[in-house]
Amino acid sequence: MLTEERYSKILEIVNDKKSVKITELCSILDASVSTVRRDLSSLHHIGKLVKVHGGAVANNDNFLFIEHNVEEKQVLYTEEKNAISKYAASLINDGDFVFVDAGTTTEKLADYITAKDVVFVTNAFINAKKLAAKGYKVYIPGGEIKISTEAIVGAKCVLDLKSYNFTKAFMGVNGISISGGYSTPDESEAIVKRTVIENSVKSYILADHSKFSQKYSVTFADIKDAEIVTDKEADKKYNEATNVNVV
Repeated sequence: MLTEERYSKILEIVNDKKSVKITELCSILDASVSTVRRDLSSLHHIGKLVKVHGGAVANNDNFLFIEHNVEEKQVLYTEEKNAISKYAASLINDGDFVFVDAGTTTEKLADYITAKDVVFVTNAFINAKKLAAKGYKVYIPGGEIKISTEAIVGAKCVLDLKSYNFTKAFMGVNGISISGGYSTPDESEAIVKRTVIENSVKSYILADHSKFSQKYSVTFADIKDAEIVTDKEADKKYNEATNVNVV
């Protein structure tokens, strides 16, 4: 079993049972004690669970502050992110003018886009490279590079984005909650995201199920301001607040 598959399975078990022993995980995953301990340490480090003596317990903290880097995020929920981005790509029509946000889910969007004559704007170099390689016209805003998320942010970025009127925007997110809306721990990224959503006819939040009921320090949009594309059925309160597309 690949590392990211073990991570996903461990989180599923811990969040379902609220607590689990290392020996139980070894049996379910058919993995050694040292491998499971290493996995729990990694997941504890990025705040996905709490490692305790002999096992792990679910992380019930809903208000979070830590911003994890791209490398830490890329190993989690890879299958779910692929499914989400594949569905999101099907929402892009010929002739659209699209913004693609920085993020480990939005990064996969370019792999599945087939629409023609689409023009893109993105604040992520990896997105720009992948889209340009497929023959699309791509624009990058100016600004400051935030290395931990590989995103372009800052006043110049916001100013550039204000001049665009997008038909669709595909956004990343750190947390989704009814009280906190769509949130991120970084003010500079929040301003960029807020500007894009305000300048888009339709906005979509691409988020795996782990992002729900999580609240970070800066809200960049209300729940009703965008549709959600996710991999599992969310609590009905989210369906009552906006359209939730489950892939």
